[in-house]
Amino acid sequence: MPLDQLPDLSSDYPITKDQHDTYRRDGHIILRGIASAEEVQAFRPLITGIVDEMARAKDRQGRISDYSAMFTQVTNMWRMNDAVRRFVFSKRFAKIAADLMGVNGVRLYHDQALIKEPGGKPTPWHQDYYYWPLDTEHTITMWMPLVDVSREMGSMNFVAGSHRDSAFKRLPISDTSQEYFERIIREQQSEIRSYELRAGDATFHSGRMLHAAHGNGSKKRREVITIIYYADGTRIMEPDNEHQKVDMEVFHPGLKPGNIAASELNPLLYSRP
Repeated sequence: MPLDQLPDLSSDYPITKDQHDTYRRDGHIILRGIASAEEVQAFRPLITGIVDEMARAKDRQGRISDYSAMFTQVTNMWRMNDAVRRFVFSKRFAKIAADLMGVNGVRLYHDQALIKEPGGKPTPWHQDYYYWPLDTEHTITMWMPLVDVSREMGSMNFVAGSHRDSAFKRLPISDTSQEYFERIIREQQSEIRSYELRAGDATFHSGRMLHAAHGNGSKKRREVITIIYYADGTRIMEPDNEHQKVDMEVFHPGLKPGNIAASELNPLLYSRP
């Protein structure tokens, strides 16, 4: 489909005070139908086409961890295809992120396709902010399926309110993080929430949200795109682990601790008038 015929994804999806409050309280929220079935179908083959091409090339994009048993991932697709850029730069999605966090503007950290093939293993419990050298609590990830996703296919699990717990160990995604957080969830009798989503629904979760994903026990691919946002004006912090050092170099090229996190790879996607 020609670029000028693709949906522009700029129309508003109003966020209510109750939705804002739910996100702030629980650290995550599910929003239904933020993209229509027609909008998803226009962009889906473009996104999955990039993933399939990268998978054939066995391009790990310089990562220091191999998650291939859990999912195939491709990052910063907006730089590879102008049509996918339109999806990632959606004003509608970025405004939702800003409204939920209660900030005036948001920048892009990166996009990421996460394709969990049939038989793909579960994604262990983890917190995303472990990887991000960003000096702010205002980070949020949009997790949108491009196909209907049941729990059997690998939907997300969230520990409600866990974004407020500052006593957790800082751990990368691993068997160790799974064992550690699983024990804490059991001991604290934490409330776990899981959702089934239709294509175009989305969950939004805080960077400090404790979350995981089921394995894919179905015969279908779980096709998901995520977009990570953070508050405009955020500064780079001193990395405290190797993953943060790599992220600073890869996603904030040329920037140092103390700089405003606004490299050429972090465009401003929404700012209030």
